[in-house]
Amino acid sequence: MSSNDDQIAQVEHHFGIRFPQDYRDFLGTTGSLSQFVPPADDFLVIDALDELIGNNEAGEFQKRFPGAVVIGGDGSRELLAYDFRQNPPPLVTLDVSSEDWSSAIHQATSLAALLKHFPQTGWKWDEADPSPS
Repeated sequence: MSSNDDQIAQVEHHFGIRFPQDYRDFLGTTGSLSQFVPPADDFLVIDALDELIGNNEAGEFQKRFPGAVVIGGDGSRELLAYDFRQNPPPLVTLDVSSEDWSSAIHQATSLAALLKHFPQTGWKWDEADPSPS
């Protein structure tokens, strides 16, 4: 097991979850993302693995959104999170000022499905094989 795999396992253990495989693959290759994504030039942030625990604790997301693990956002008010109340956990968007799950917007079923809409990120994969290429 690589040190990156060990770090992923430690973060998963902290939250008591197992990340979806496409996100684990992303963490093992690209690791993080912070860029404007055409055509609308939306800003997309996917946090580095070593930031996940601190970012989630700082925002008290576990208290407000039990079962959520925030992995990024738009660099402002919208947070990108996995909803581990469901299996498999979908990605959702949460407003940073929301008090609970009532305002969650389900975006995509997986990180691969989300990033498929943003080929400019450089994250590419074969549809037959969902692992990154």
